[in-house]
Formats: sequence, C-alpha cells, structure tokens
Amino acid sequence: MIPELDEALAGAPYSWRESDREQLLLSGLNRLTELHYEKCVPYRRIIDGYWDGLTAAAHLAEVPYLPVSNFKTQLLQSVSDADVRVTLTSSGTTGQAVSRVRLDSATSTIQQRALANSLMHVLGKSRLPMLVVDTDAVFKDPKKMSARGAGVLGLMRYGRDHSFALTPELEPDFAAVDAFLDRLNGGAFFMFGFTFMVWAKFYEQFRSRNLDLSNGILIHSGGWKKLVEQAVSNEQFRRRLGESFGLKRIYNFYGMVEQIGTIFLEGPGGLLYPPNFADVIVRDTRTFEPAAPGQPGLIQVLSLLPHSYPGHSVLTEDLGVIEVRSGSNAEWGDRGIKVLGRLPRSELRGCSDVVGMAA
Repeated sequence: MIPELDEALAGAPYSWRESDREQLLLSGLNRLTELHYEKCVPYRRIIDGYWDGLTAAAHLAEVPYLPVSNFKTQLLQSVSDADVRVTLTSSGTTGQAVSRVRLDSATSTIQQRALANSLMHVLGKSRLPMLVVDTDAVFKDPKKMSARGAGVLGLMRYGRDHSFALTPELEPDFAAVDAFLDRLNGGAFFMFGFTFMVWAKFYEQFRSRNLDLSNGILIHSGGWKKLVEQAVSNEQFRRRLGESFGLKRIYNFYGMVEQIGTIFLEGPGGLLYPPNFADVIVRDTRTFEPAAPGQPGLIQVLSLLPHSYPGHSVLTEDLGVIEVRSGSNAEWGDRGIKVLGRLPRSELRGCSDVVGMAA
C-alpha cells in the first residue's frame, strides 16, 4: 500500500480541507500512474499516445485520466491473470457493454479498509444489525459479480445479523422485516439499498405497515434516473421516508465500480463529499479544462485505492458541479459536489473518443 493512503486513513474520514488535499494526494496519484504505466500495456499506450508519455503531474488537474468507457472496451489490469481474485462488472441493460474491473487480494483488502473508514463516519465503530433492501440472490455467484451484487456484498461486511427485505423474486418479505425489527428491541441498526429499490420496493410496499425505523441509519446510492422520471427529488425522498417510518439519518453516496471502495458521502446541505483518499474535478464539456466552483461539467474522480488496475483517475459520464462551503462542519471538509445527471449519449461518444483513439 502506498504511504499516502496510510496517512489519508489515519484521520477523520472526510476531514481534509481543500488547501491540504492536493499536497497530500498528488504524490500518491503520481506513484499509481507510474505503477500502472509500467504494469499495464494498454494504459501505457494511452499515456504515450494521448498524454505525450509519462510525466509527474504538478497539480491534481494534470493527473492523466481515462474515460470510463475505456473499461468497457479494454481489459485494463496491472497484475497477472493468476493474481486476479475477482472481476467486477458494472450494471448495464441487455446488449450494452459493461465495465470490467480486475481485483487482486491486496487491492480488495485496501478497498475494504478504505470503505470501512468512510462508513465509520456515520455508522460508528461497532457493526450494527443490518437490514438489506434487496435479496440475497443478487450475490450468489461471486465469479460473475455485477455492480449491484458487489455493492450489496461489499456493504454487508460492515453490518451483522443480516436480514433481507425482499424475496428472490424482489417481492416484499414482510415476515423477515418484522422479525428483524422484533429482534432489535429498539436498538440502532443499519439499512442499505440502491436508491430506486429503497423507493419502489421498500417505501411503496412497506409504508402502510406503520414500521418504526427511527433508530435506523440508511445508506443508499444509484438509481436516481428512474426517480427523476417519477419526479422524486432527493429532498422528497428524505421527507417521505421520514414521514412514513420516522427514518431521519439518511445518507446518499456517489460511487462506481471503476473505483469500488471510494464513496462520496452525503453531508451537510446535500453535498457529496470526497473521503480523504480521493478528490473530484469538474471539467468543461467542450474544452476539458477544470471548471470553476459553481460551473457544471463532467465529473473526474481521483482515488488512491486502485492498485491492480489503472482506475485512480477516471473521467465519468456524469455531469456535476463543485460547491465550496467556507466555514463548513470540520468533520466534512469544505468542498463537495452535486451530481446533475448524465451527459447525452451523442456527446459521450465524442469525449470518450478523445482518449479512446489513442489506445
């Protein structure tokens, strides 16, 4: 593990201020660029062909990035096939190419440690009983792990005495949820589910049952597109769950299979904050230059976690805006993002081709 990651994990998980972050992350990201350049031939070709060869970045905005689509068209790994422990795939509709992310044991351990560090910020240090708003069928075959299955299985490590709110057919399992709550005897518990599942499969199916979830902590992510189509905002999502279940501690997060273990967690004012070992840049969709705070653009995510594959600097297909909050709560840093949605498909092809052709 690179020494910069140890330093990032030593303090409060989301506490680094913007003035310190670049200095503390830059050397570690340069180390990873060099490692992947040496170990991953397709990555080396991209660096040589588009970025004019390997050079140490002087600023975070200069760290070379890969469009996320590269993970769908090429197998990018910096370890031997024999060292690959599991291959994760992104979610996608039938016929769509999916990202493939290759993890060795060391990278998997790093990611688990980092995710635990992030979740501790809102869950505390003790593992809590956990209610999963999904079915256990979603991760039955770890060799063919989807992003959803990996997300469920990954988060389950940070809870205990797991119960599942849905049957394998994704129908509500009322008996399982009632039994879980009865066992708690009023104690605190952890809930996790993907956002649309929480809304469509839990809120809409369980809201008439007068459940008391006031001692729960819900962490959720993904699936906002379907809710936006139903005119359900983040504010409405939080309000309805509070009104129906007394659930007040609700944390959205932004993450992706290409940087598994790195989560931008929802903090004050609805902003999504990077953990100490990560950062975010928003780039103008026409020039790809860094956009100023308040100006929307493409989200680029940086992380010290990816060691077995070159995913430490990824240009996503998501639009977002950076907001700086001077005087923010010291536990949350001073800079976060709001995710605005996806870039239209026609524009996506254009920006991925910029680097993809160099491979």
